[in-house]
Amino acid sequence: MIPLLRYHFTLLLRSHRWLPPGLLYAALLAVGVQSGGPILDSYGVAAFGLLPLAAWLCRICVTNEPPAARSCAAAAAGPGKAHLACVLTGGLAATFLALVGTAYVSLVADPHASDHRTAVPVLAAAGAGLSAALVCVLLGTAVGALCNWPVLRRTGWSTVSGLLAAVLLLIAGASPANAAVSGLVTGSADGTITMPWLPLLAGVLIAATAMAVACRLSSRRS
Repeated sequence: MIPLLRYHFTLLLRSHRWLPPGLLYAALLAVGVQSGGPILDSYGVAAFGLLPLAAWLCRICVTNEPPAARSCAAAAAGPGKAHLACVLTGGLAATFLALVGTAYVSLVADPHASDHRTAVPVLAAAGAGLSAALVCVLLGTAVGALCNWPVLRRTGWSTVSGLLAAVLLLIAGASPANAAVSGLVTGSADGTITMPWLPLLAGVLIAATAMAVACRLSSRRS
């Protein structure tokens, strides 16, 4: 698996297709995370944008190879394993953005609640912020796995369904991503830090299931 991941990371970097989502996330941080803003609110903003970006990066990695190269990788490592490496590359790239966003918020945000008087422990807040970001990354990766080849074969359907799924997971009250981000924003009112353990567990299970489905279908449709 390590050689496959190295191959796909090299392919992603050399294609420069990571630039649009990377620059978009940088713009989100620059506009949405104000210097001196409440730290928990800022972590919520940084996590919020990661779900669609993770789905986007996953789509890039799944569609980055020419058909001939994809067939060679599938023949050498097996279709399921080769496809899993594509999806994991997108998820790990989004995880890198999550780490960057968490570090940026820790540096520029005000370690106080929304009233700017109640102190908020930075390390505990960073842990909650990173956990919420990882929840969004996991769900975005699940969207990317289920809304692209081999589950959906047509580009138009893949793009529309991925966008709709990302929006629904962000705004639906029952969504783990919504719960994780809302916990940060709500806690900012009085400086309460709540670790999103249940959303994180749900995100892991959803992402694992989505990747298993996509990899199984790739074995059948290759």
